[in-house]
Amino acid sequence: MSPKQQRGEATVDRLLTTALQVYASSGQQGFTVNAVTAASGVSLGSLYHHFGSFDGLAAALYTRCMGQLFDELTAALTRTRTARTGVRALVGAYLRFTEEHPDAALFIHASAYSGYLAAHADQIRAAKAVMLGGVVEWMRPRIEAGEIAPTPEPLIEALVIGPVAETARRWLSSTYDVDLAQAARILPDRIWRSLRPE
Repeated sequence: MSPKQQRGEATVDRLLTTALQVYASSGQQGFTVNAVTAASGVSLGSLYHHFGSFDGLAAALYTRCMGQLFDELTAALTRTRTARTGVRALVGAYLRFTEEHPDAALFIHASAYSGYLAAHADQIRAAKAVMLGGVVEWMRPRIEAGEIAPTPEPLIEALVIGPVAETARRWLSSTYDVDLAQAARILPDRIWRSLRPE
């Protein structure tokens, strides 16, 4: 890699890292291009050069945070042997990520319906499909073997990740009183019931 490419990657990383810090400290209202460039020391021109727009930066940050989450989920799944223990591992990994990386988890959940993601919906949809692929690939042979009830792939995310994602979102919000340890005890078996064969 040339020195120019290394500098470019370092700038991208600085912008993404700073953007997450700005979001965590200032919320969605304070998440602005001026706040990010001021905090990072990177020029507006450089931000636009690397991301095309502030929406592009936000979409890249969302993709990065989601990638970190799904890396944890996939790693947890690959250490299990049965469908039931896989569900338990996935739920535990999701909640652990939420607790250990609250800034990234908050950005993922608070950004779900934001305008800056809508502007890059196709890009994000494609990235999420790749990330979810690890979960789907783990489940597919277990569906074929009859361990898991036949489930259309588009519904796998809703059935398996939906309940734990909503639990994480509520824990990150000040509106709800959610106990993640309690959720880790209760959710796996409840989710498993929706997946096991009749």
